[in-house]
Amino acid sequence: MACREASHAGSWYTDNAEELAQELDQWLRSSGLPKLTNARAVIAPHAGYEFSGRCAAYAFANIDPERVQRVFLLGPSHHHYTRKCALSTASIYKTPLGDLPIDREVYDELRASGRFEDMDLSIDEAEHSMEMHLPYLAKVFQGTSVKIVPIMVGACPPDTEAAYGRLLAKYIDDPTNFFSISSDFCHWGSRFGYQYHEKNRGPIYKSIEALDQSGMDIIESGNPDAFQEYLREFENTICGRHPIGVFLHMLKHCTTRMRIKFVQYEQSSQCKSMRDSSVSYASAVVTALT
Repeated sequence: MACREASHAGSWYTDNAEELAQELDQWLRSSGLPKLTNARAVIAPHAGYEFSGRCAAYAFANIDPERVQRVFLLGPSHHHYTRKCALSTASIYKTPLGDLPIDREVYDELRASGRFEDMDLSIDEAEHSMEMHLPYLAKVFQGTSVKIVPIMVGACPPDTEAAYGRLLAKYIDDPTNFFSISSDFCHWGSRFGYQYHEKNRGPIYKSIEALDQSGMDIIESGNPDAFQEYLREFENTICGRHPIGVFLHMLKHCTTRMRIKFVQYEQSSQCKSMRDSSVSYASAVVTALT
């Protein structure tokens, strides 16, 4: 039985289980957010916990573990190029807070569609976008028998995002399923090759915030075509744009009415000159409307 090791533990976050549990617990509590019985999905960042761990808590604090049986993880690919979505070849994802088993039944269904490729364990372990959600999920679902469905989303063209959205839509209609969408927002600075600045917004960090806010407003509208148009116009370096795109198409094709609401926004630093750089982090919760 192949296990995906917690390859970023000890570097991107502590590998000490006790310290990690305390850190996550503190962030979850300090968010001040209640567990929502109608929460069906979150969008959360995936940087090292010293940068985005606090922001991520504003997403994961909304989860009520009582009725959820499986969590679908949609994360972008930072190192491996593919224009499709990929499934893990592992059976278990390890975390310092306990192991999370992959739901083989759902994986078999997805593989049977013929639309997914498999990713080698080395590709799986090199990628951090889904791993950074795992300790939070292990913490929130401690004591339950939750299973996970990790899906690495490649550089999918818009029509491919739409096809995956249609394929996955039925799963979000099931209230025992939960979706964890992994994305950071604007990567600004010469090292990212992106230095968009609307000078009428004031300092650079204010321009970045306005740019991100515009994107978040469009995501909240649930319109995948408007999101594509925004990305074409501003080329905002939202690394999880493809998982978000797939997710917006899911919401378009599912039968449950959903509401997306961003609840926290932060920047790793405040850019004031062209020599500076920063990454933005945003957390959202998606609730089912009755």
